[in-house]
Amino acid sequence: MEELTMLLHRAYADHAAAGLVFFASYQTPEDTLRRLGKGECWVALEQGTIVGSVTVTGTYDTPPGYPAPVDAGSFWQLAVDPAQRGTGLGHRLLTLAETRITALGASKVVIDTSSQAADLIAWYGRHGYASIGTWKWGVTNYDSIVLAKDLSA
Repeated sequence: MEELTMLLHRAYADHAAAGLVFFASYQTPEDTLRRLGKGECWVALEQGTIVGSVTVTGTYDTPPGYPAPVDAGSFWQLAVDPAQRGTGLGHRLLTLAETRITALGASKVVIDTSSQAADLIAWYGRHGYASIGTWKWGVTNYDSIVLAKDLSA
């Protein structure tokens, strides 16, 4: 859990430095373990070191009012070590997440990210995600944009 938590901290450090307090930028190993317990955690290794990760789930319960269709799966804490950026690892993890979500029985995927993270919103947009609403989590300092993609195509 320590190694995975440290990867999350590194992967989200740029956003934290910009003032966006993503939960992954400060969570504890206990938080990481709790979040992993809600889905399947997949890791990318390079010479035995974790360099990427994503946690996925099929259909799941959302908080009341969260703008997600009932048949949607999700993924969270998609993380790539900064030294691996630009290698396609993020896209491979995204593809893995979508494939697993479909295999788990969901026809759509819903995620959220900071409404101020223009780079992430644009990246997801290039991969077929569109805004379906907003949300405010109690563990962040920003409003989130909720993004969805139809996986049935």
